[in-house]
Amino acid sequence: MNLILQSLTANQTTLHRIAALTNPRHVINTSPGALRCVDLQISEPLEVIKEKIETMAFQEQVDVCWKNFDQNLGDFKLLAMDMDSTLITIECIDEIADMQGLKREVSAITEAAMRGDIAFPESLTKRVALLKGLPATALQRVYDERLKLSPGAEKLLHTVQTAGIKTLLVSGGFTFFTDRVMANLNLDFSHSNQLEIIDGELTGRVIGNIVDAEEKRRTVERICNQLAISPAQAIVMGDGANDLAMMGIAGLSVAYRAKPVVRKQADVALNFVGLDGLLNIL
Repeated sequence: MNLILQSLTANQTTLHRIAALTNPRHVINTSPGALRCVDLQISEPLEVIKEKIETMAFQEQVDVCWKNFDQNLGDFKLLAMDMDSTLITIECIDEIADMQGLKREVSAITEAAMRGDIAFPESLTKRVALLKGLPATALQRVYDERLKLSPGAEKLLHTVQTAGIKTLLVSGGFTFFTDRVMANLNLDFSHSNQLEIIDGELTGRVIGNIVDAEEKRRTVERICNQLAISPAQAIVMGDGANDLAMMGIAGLSVAYRAKPVVRKQADVALNFVGLDGLLNIL
């Protein structure tokens, strides 16, 4: 088993102090903020040492990955990503609602859905209904003024695209944003919800079926079939409960600054570093 430690804020001394708890035969600096500890010589039960390290690491804002799987970047053919709060830093619907003075109400529903406390289709229907009457120009304002890529997104995408890995953006958000992000980042596929707009205003409805957890899973399966690959050759990244179904079929699931229910079930959790932290693991 290897141990990968990485952080945006902790110094090398802190990383090496945490690494020393595993008594590794070799410590490799994979990047300025990351260490790979190889051939661990653990004298305590694994669960005990894991708890010690993860507690200390969390306090120091260090991400921990216990790597006992033999996977490298070249083993994968597809990177599938959620959009809101994963590839980008915002929840688009919350920022649209802010244009209506309803961000607090909509954000509360979003948070409940991401924790898994409310079914995603119900939550989306409720949130979109609150946007009725909002000028469609608000969507462009959100895109221009508030939408930002998550840290490390461009480095991750450049690396996987150079490696020939296809990219999929699958989102419970909206086509207005996914289409633009897809074009801007030269992604290969996207799938999301379409807001109904009539006479330049949002109607408070979504056109067609809602992209919920099961539709996200079906989308990953469909793209894998289209590429003639297995879901085991896909990396899936997400942050909310509605990402768990597609993460569950992936060869590698990555929770990015995610809700506890998602971190618990993912193969890898990136709580503090950017999206490119995945590269230090693979």
